Amino acid sequence: MVHFLHPGLLPRNVVLPDTRRDALGSNVAQEEASPYSLVTSCLNFLIVNLEKFCIERPDGTLCLPESWNLPAEIADQFLKLMTSQGKLNDRTASIFQGDQMKLKAINIQKAKISATTFSNAFCHHKFTELNAAAVDCDLSVTEMLSGVCSNSWVQQNLRSLLLDSASNPQDSIVLFGQLTGLRVLSVFNVSFYTEDLATVCQLPRLESLDISSTLVTDISALLNCKDRLRSLAMHCLKFLTMSSPQVVAVIGELNCLLHLDMSNHRELKSDLGFHLLQQKNILPNVESLDISGGVHITDSAVELFLQEHPALCFVGLLCTEAGYSDFFATKQGLRVAGGANINQISEALIRYKNKSCFLRDALYRLFTETFATRLVMPAILKLVAVGMKNHPNDLSVQFTGSACALNLTRQGLAKAIPVRLLSEVISLLFKALKTFPEYQQLQKNCLLCLTNSRILADVPFDRFYAAKFVITWLCKHESPKMQTMAVSIMSILALQLSPKQTAQLEEELFLAIKELLTIIKQKIGGRLNDITLLFTLKALWNLTDECPTACKYFIENQGVLIYIRVLETFTESAIKSKVLGLLNNIAEVSEISYTLMTRELMDHVSSLLRSKELEVSYFAAGIIAHLTSDKQMWRFPDPQRRIFLLQDLHTTILDWPNSNCRMSALVTYRSLKSFFPLLSDFCQPGVQLWALWTLYHICRKNPHKYCKMLVEEGGLWVLCHIQEHQGVHPQAQQFAASILDDFQIYFMNYERSTGCLMQVET
Repeated sequence: MVHFLHPGLLPRNVVLPDTRRDALGSNVAQEEASPYSLVTSCLNFLIVNLEKFCIERPDGTLCLPESWNLPAEIADQFLKLMTSQGKLNDRTASIFQGDQMKLKAINIQKAKISATTFSNAFCHHKFTELNAAAVDCDLSVTEMLSGVCSNSWVQQNLRSLLLDSASNPQDSIVLFGQLTGLRVLSVFNVSFYTEDLATVCQLPRLESLDISSTLVTDISALLNCKDRLRSLAMHCLKFLTMSSPQVVAVIGELNCLLHLDMSNHRELKSDLGFHLLQQKNILPNVESLDISGGVHITDSAVELFLQEHPALCFVGLLCTEAGYSDFFATKQGLRVAGGANINQISEALIRYKNKSCFLRDALYRLFTETFATRLVMPAILKLVAVGMKNHPNDLSVQFTGSACALNLTRQGLAKAIPVRLLSEVISLLFKALKTFPEYQQLQKNCLLCLTNSRILADVPFDRFYAAKFVITWLCKHESPKMQTMAVSIMSILALQLSPKQTAQLEEELFLAIKELLTIIKQKIGGRLNDITLLFTLKALWNLTDECPTACKYFIENQGVLIYIRVLETFTESAIKSKVLGLLNNIAEVSEISYTLMTRELMDHVSSLLRSKELEVSYFAAGIIAHLTSDKQMWRFPDPQRRIFLLQDLHTTILDWPNSNCRMSALVTYRSLKSFFPLLSDFCQPGVQLWALWTLYHICRKNPHKYCKMLVEEGGLWVLCHIQEHQGVHPQAQQFAASILDDFQIYFMNYERSTGCLMQVET
């Protein structure tokens, strides 16, 4: 686009990574890892809470409080942020009415607003720049120009007008001639005719013009501004009726031209660049030349042209046969947008971020170049994200971009890439999945990205949508390798979802549990103790954690019987602990816990209670504690069995170590509320001891999480009650006292480190 051909006329805040000067992307990494500025953070907060701060007019539109006033620079940034976040519409745009904000640079790119809103909200401001690229079709070019020309000050002082891909149903745009102060005009992909070009070329101050992909048939009118036009973009003028020599003859008359873009789609086989390179003494001052996509372009011809034009510092050669000689790699100060190496490809990604025909090719070449890369390249990844964001409906861009993102974020590489950039990339991948829901290879690329441990652990993204996507994929594909990836991702996502979110999965949750149990049955049939089985057991365990709906689905799909077969088939403690962990989740749900009270299952649990593996014994004890804590809920045919289980439970817990516990599973509790009824069970010392033993160890292992949770969920007073109770078991009193001591030490240290005092009511 014209902005990158004419650096001196860049709109404000347009900053793309410079991969030549910052080859390893250290500047991008620093920028992405840094917090947003205070102004940006405040404006983002205001946008999120706009409805709360604003007053609603009778017509339903919003207005700011009367006392609010924003200076021009802040107002411009505010509008740009609203636009980029998709928050600008007929209701919200009305806050720019009146004089509370002074807009100088209006950015409504891709916004959906009406002509009336545009006129009322913006046309009274004294602005010098208007970016209305890809604005919704409800607002036409003619309507925008009518609004702009209604303000005589703007009519004379508007310097930059960007209308790329804006719609215009009428045959001609006659109002351009009234914008006498215009210096930069871009009508890329607009219904812009030869007659309009003739009008525009009469503008007295016009210096930069982009007529790419328009309906212009004859560019002879450019001769009317040959002594002032410094930048011209005429990419893909497929309706030209002039011959290539005639076009080049006109170009040759543009004496002041510094930047020329005459690139074209490769399929159109344009020879404009070829003819231009043959000319002698043409464009003596040119600094940048883009002839990408042209035919018959050779290294020797380009080299000769460069030697005759010493000021030339950029040349576009993507989709041509040129750019591969050593000359282009060694010439100092020359930037090349091409496909010969990573530098040329990154330059192409910068220059062609708005030209999908070239962006596709650049992304494909980048994919090939980075297939086995071991270099961390955040600057390149940022350019991939920009390209994907600019072309959300182009399948080729989205698919190839997703493949590049996968190459650039493989396990080790992602660790050195800023979280914010990774979050943006994952968000773009999800958007692509929604746009192209049937394209399996795109889904596969996204799934592969999600297997990245850094992304799953640290990167903010829509985990609810991710879970739905992974479940859908899991249910539709039987490839063992992809199945393993899907269940590994699901096992982690399930733990990251809140119980409420898990329940909201509804149909997907039922399908997930059914499919995961099917996988387990297959592993039982083949006696396959592999990584897929472990991931599947972990996924089911995490899905049922504090989610009664998931526990119910597990029961309905014969999950208990299947898990009994797992215990009978596999002897490994890692498998047993995961099986018992899920059964613990079911035991916590009083409405369905009775389904566990079968002789076959209780025999297994009773046997595993005495396991030498502490983790196995612990989870078996948890099942017994929950099932036996309420005598009224005991539905086992033999009432004596409950008494024996309670005795075994008590004896077993007294044999457990009181310190140095290394059970990793203990750190995964989302809530402590399920322990509180057990803590209050003074009639069953074994039940109470199990709950206290757990709290003692998790509070020691992760005091920051669980000491705070004790306070927030109201468990502290229960511990105090146990400590003071006369008839409690001595071991229980000792555990309660130890937990309270640890609690006091933790909060004393917390107050010391933060300088704040936390009052706790017991």
